[in-house]
Amino acid sequence: MAGTSHGHTPAAWTGVIIAFIGFCVAGVFMVAANPLGFWAGIAVVFIGGIVGLAMRAAGLGMPRESAELAQARARAGQAQIS
Repeated sequence: MAGTSHGHTPAAWTGVIIAFIGFCVAGVFMVAANPLGFWAGIAVVFIGGIVGLAMRAAGLGMPRESAELAQARARAGQAQIS
């Protein structure tokens, strides 16, 4: 995977950071035995996913590869095998 830029986009970084903060909040409130805070943290996790998807829709995610590029990648993979 070193040759690709999987996940190296502003949409991916932002979504993961927000989700990580949500997991931390949920974890703290789970230990503190506070169900309302726990569910608030889980809500932040889902918000992180929504923000990541919205940023991807706005063009800040990975561009979709064309059919020609996918076919060329498949042919190159087959050439390396044989």
